[in-house]
Amino acid sequence: MVNVNNEWGKLKEVIVGTVDNANMPTHAKDLHCINYATDDLIPSEEIGLWDQKVYDETYEDLENLSNLLTDVGVKVRRPSPIDTQKTISNGYWETTQYYTFCPRDTVTVIGNNIIESPMSLRSRQFETDCFKDIFIEKMEGGANWVSAPKPRLLDSMYQREDLSKITLNNDEPVFDAANILRCNNDILYLVSNTGNLKGAKWLQNFLGSDYRVHTIEDVYSYIHIDSTIAVLREGLCLLNPERVNENNIPEYLKSWDKIWCPPMVDIGYHKTIRASVWIGVNLLSVDEKTVIVDNRQTELIKDLKKYGIDTLDCQIRHSRTLGGSFHCVTADLIRE
Repeated sequence: MVNVNNEWGKLKEVIVGTVDNANMPTHAKDLHCINYATDDLIPSEEIGLWDQKVYDETYEDLENLSNLLTDVGVKVRRPSPIDTQKTISNGYWETTQYYTFCPRDTVTVIGNNIIESPMSLRSRQFETDCFKDIFIEKMEGGANWVSAPKPRLLDSMYQREDLSKITLNNDEPVFDAANILRCNNDILYLVSNTGNLKGAKWLQNFLGSDYRVHTIEDVYSYIHIDSTIAVLREGLCLLNPERVNENNIPEYLKSWDKIWCPPMVDIGYHKTIRASVWIGVNLLSVDEKTVIVDNRQTELIKDLKKYGIDTLDCQIRHSRTLGGSFHCVTADLIRE
């Protein structure tokens, strides 16, 4: 079936995303408040498809990642393409769709539960259709497959009046799965523009007393947690020093050993930016002694080595362009 309890157990089965049909969706208040929260306007050219170069090189990079994982004994699953140009609607709004590049955003496995997230962007409300065949197979094998309540995502769900506050309001439960890190019975949950307190409450209620959801506030409000914090094994974490410090570090992590991430090598981008230079923190653990990290981040690789963590050689050239690196473009299904 499925079974994941943390971010570092030996990886046995994983979904790797695809770049097929990747698309910048319809401009509306949700996209402005989530992806362009600090911009006055969404650039008019940032809609529709990317240049072919982005697709070709990213396809190659994702194939290399899939082969690397297969070579170390991990079963790799790939999502089915979706028609991102097709208009979707929930009766309150219409939009085109985004992509299937970042499975981590839309689904998480906690224990034996497959949880489809109540996503913060309208364009991603039906993205998990690309996993349906996989999830049906896992459900038939005994997995508990659920979808969090689909939010309405009305215009009132978003605010731009006070950008010192998160742009996602707390009207209904909303969170992207990439707001979550799993540490056995403890779940770290980032409150940000892509995850609100009602979302944390729903997740706690669903998981029950066997788990504790730790909300993280006033650390990083823009989007997801995995370019800010990586949990490498029990008691060891990697932290982004531009966002985390001794004063705001989550209480749960205060007693852990900490690797303060060195300055990142800027890998560049192709015309559009979906991620900061700190996308280099976005690594995938194969086990507690092995991670996949961008091979251009040489100083980070040296620091990980000091803690007995080896790195596997790989890169995603357009991780800043498309907004995701190794943690983002994967979703664990089974870890020992």
